[in-house]
Amino acid sequence: MKNVMNKQMKTPFSKLLQVGLLALLAIGCSKEEEVDTIPDVAFVPPSSAQFQGLREIALTDHTETVNFNAENGLSFTSNDGTVLNIPANCLTLNGNLVTGEVELSFVDIFESGDMLPTNKPTMGLNSNGDKAMLITGGEFYIEVTKDGVPLDSGCVLQLLVPGENTGGADPEMILWKGIIDEKGDLTWDEVEPGTHNELFTEGETYIVFLDEFGWTNIDKFYSDPRPKTTLKVKAPEGFDYENSAVYLSYDGEPNALAQLDTFDEQAGLFSEHYGQIPIGLKVHIIFATAEGDNWRYAIQGVTIAENDIYVFDLEDTQVNTHENMVAAINNLP
Repeated sequence: MKNVMNKQMKTPFSKLLQVGLLALLAIGCSKEEEVDTIPDVAFVPPSSAQFQGLREIALTDHTETVNFNAENGLSFTSNDGTVLNIPANCLTLNGNLVTGEVELSFVDIFESGDMLPTNKPTMGLNSNGDKAMLITGGEFYIEVTKDGVPLDSGCVLQLLVPGENTGGADPEMILWKGIIDEKGDLTWDEVEPGTHNELFTEGETYIVFLDEFGWTNIDKFYSDPRPKTTLKVKAPEGFDYENSAVYLSYDGEPNALAQLDTFDEQAGLFSEHYGQIPIGLKVHIIFATAEGDNWRYAIQGVTIAENDIYVFDLEDTQVNTHENMVAAINNLP
């Protein structure tokens, strides 16, 4: 009897256990279904002001400043080894000599990783007015102010630029002046050689003479004999020329950065519309935009094909700090 009773008692207990497990499973499934039904928060692209603000922060962070007395002049060496010499009694305002304390703001850029966040690519005007990529020996910005008011140069300035910053001094380099358009984009225009604007190489140093402040570049055109094509890139949904940008890093050229400087609103495509990209060239396409105080970007390595369209989806992008994005670009082949 003892064995029989034990069997009878086990049977209802096992059924209760099964019922309990089924109930728990049902509750679990119900909770999972509730979680799955919570809608995803819609992605909101940054505004134009947010994107431009991040670019301005990048340029400010890359700017070196120093105060000096105008009547004494200045010999200034940047963190990258560029030397700027401003003679004594050189600065003017409305044609009048300026004295007293003034402030120098100086920028030098050598690598593509610094060109991108500051929006200072190496795109130069060729003989027919189209833009083509330049290889740089350095980009420079010089401004001197007194009480916040920009001053003029009343004399010839001198820059001594280490050629080692860009792989060695190249005697084929020429001098360019930067022009910033209404969109905030920088384009380089060749400087006509003259008494006050000249470029020489001496050993591994570029020697530059200038007679005005602003953006200056040591450059030459990128050369490739292969047939050329037009490049088009589709950015993620919600992005256009106002709140994002697309650049090209040519493999093997760390001191250059091309920009796709037009946007087709109807097609939603960025374009290098001059047809200057060599077919078969290996490049890395870089999409960049703002994400709060950080950058959202994606890098896609491709071999240029004729009339091809390259696509970025939001899932391709990552959010990272300024420093990490710069490092990622500078580490490209």
